[in-house]
Amino acid sequence: MRRPTLTRSHVRGATAAALAAALTAGTLAFAAPSLAEPGDGEVAFVPRMSKSTSSSAVEPDVPPGETESSKITHLSNQPKNGALLSTGSDLAFQGKYAFAGNYDGFTVYDLSDPENPEQVVQVSCPGGQNDISVYKDVLVLSTDSSRSDDSCESTSMPATEKAAWEGIKVWDISNPLEPEYVQSVETSCGSHTHSLVPSKNKRDLYVYVSSYFPSETYPDCRPPHDTISIVKVPLRTPESARVVSTPNLFPDGGYAGDDRGSYTETTGCHDITTYARYDLAAGACMGDGILMDIRDRERPRVISRARDTENFAFWHSATFNDDATKVVFTDELGGGGLATCNDEFGPTLGANGIYDIKRKWFGKKELVLKSYYKIPRTNSENENCVAHNGSLIPVKGKDLMVQSWYQGGVSVFDFTDSRNPREVAWFDRGEGVSGGGTWSTYYYNGYAYSNDLAIGFDTFDIDDSIDRRAERVRMRSLNPQMQESFGR
Repeated sequence: MRRPTLTRSHVRGATAAALAAALTAGTLAFAAPSLAEPGDGEVAFVPRMSKSTSSSAVEPDVPPGETESSKITHLSNQPKNGALLSTGSDLAFQGKYAFAGNYDGFTVYDLSDPENPEQVVQVSCPGGQNDISVYKDVLVLSTDSSRSDDSCESTSMPATEKAAWEGIKVWDISNPLEPEYVQSVETSCGSHTHSLVPSKNKRDLYVYVSSYFPSETYPDCRPPHDTISIVKVPLRTPESARVVSTPNLFPDGGYAGDDRGSYTETTGCHDITTYARYDLAAGACMGDGILMDIRDRERPRVISRARDTENFAFWHSATFNDDATKVVFTDELGGGGLATCNDEFGPTLGANGIYDIKRKWFGKKELVLKSYYKIPRTNSENENCVAHNGSLIPVKGKDLMVQSWYQGGVSVFDFTDSRNPREVAWFDRGEGVSGGGTWSTYYYNGYAYSNDLAIGFDTFDIDDSIDRRAERVRMRSLNPQMQESFGR
């Protein structure tokens, strides 16, 4: 067992009113984090502007320094603290606990009082972006920054050095208050994100590892990189985790890219969402969106591919609706650092693409674009705003999703009618309140929880007119990239 630096703590978050007062008084200082998706700003991105392009600046709908909302109430905020002051990343949930990733490690929150969660554990284990998932007694972290070794005391090392390490870290969380680091698995090009799917017999856990941006100068990440790594974790012996396959998803090389920049070229996948009930997975793979058959967990097979060279630049993530007849793909235009929520970029750049899964002859499935969804508010030219991570709100008979838009805030939209998605609730902090905005917002057992890049862990209550039926749905766990049906 490897022993990371673990801090037991009992810290309550600030109520919404207290946080607002502190922000107004200027007593909380937030450093703007480094936006590390997808390439730390290393590659210039040249978007193709929409027809509504305008060079004149427009006043934002939410003024700088202010916070506004509709049908969402902000309940509390748990500021970043202690050893984990870097960028906040993804979230996972199990039982009464939330697990919040951070480029420096992860934090465990007790949700016994969901309106004001309590921080109970911090684990220091640097290795961005620490994408996080949980399943039963197993927690998995992604490391996509080259490190000197696989320990939690590692330091940065150039990817050009053969000795550098990247991959996944496997933890035992049978006691969530004392996580134990039990195994590491090095993977090709590291692990930017990962997705879980249990084996058919429930004895093993498969981890689909996504990574991209190979280079001839990287000994462990040379092109072509058209594969994912699949790690098998035996649930009884997670220390035996190992890579069992590296399937090639793009034998033809995928999309070759265009004049908007190398972000558009398919050189791996950014994120994959699995849905074991239907033996399906949806992959957001830079220049391509794909649908996969995962009946054979170690040999996923691409059964449909979508490409949108007019409006999508960087296929980022995917979310099925509950009955797996639709997929919402996101376009993280510019890697999360661009201000796209304005007239200059219009309603279809940096947006969601809503696809129906159409059944064809002989059981074949096909992704068919129906519409785009983007928040309707105008942000300032200094607010990074683009589609990012979200999850379904479990209202049976409807397709509702809550989603982060960086400094565009939190949006709830209804895509029951695939052709006509519409926003039904929102929360937005104006320029200057958060240096980066919200990374992910997910709905879990009656509340929406958000991990902000700069200011910490937020709790929201969505108006009963939207989620009354969802509040009665009790989930044992939530990994948004490992979907489970709430209709079961």
